[in-house]
Amino acid sequence: MRSLALAPLFALGLIATPALAASGGPLGTLMLGRYECERPGPPAEPAVPEPGWSFAVTTSSRYIASAGEGTYLLTGDTLTMTSGPLDGTRLVRLRGGFLRVMENSKPGPVRCVLSRRSDRH
Repeated sequence: MRSLALAPLFALGLIATPALAASGGPLGTLMLGRYECERPGPPAEPAVPEPGWSFAVTTSSRYIASAGEGTYLLTGDTLTMTSGPLDGTRLVRLRGGFLRVMENSKPGPVRCVLSRRSDRH
């Protein structure tokens, strides 16, 4: 009975529910800061920097890369760059500040790691 009484409030948006994107999963944001990207090197050698993939998250939905600024959308653990120099790039968040660039719908070798966290909230 109580759920019937709350139904009109949900319909009017008066009771908050988690935002869900059409592609699935809750909407989210990345931690602010600089994400440095690299590709694993040969065994016993350091990783190879991939500066063309690196970016900094400046606000809850914006990033800046070496070639300009853009926006992103995080749904669940899938990050999609929606405009700017990385437009169309998809990454998967494996944990906190650790991402992998998607290749053929699977996590590829290029990884992006939060290297400098921003003081802004």
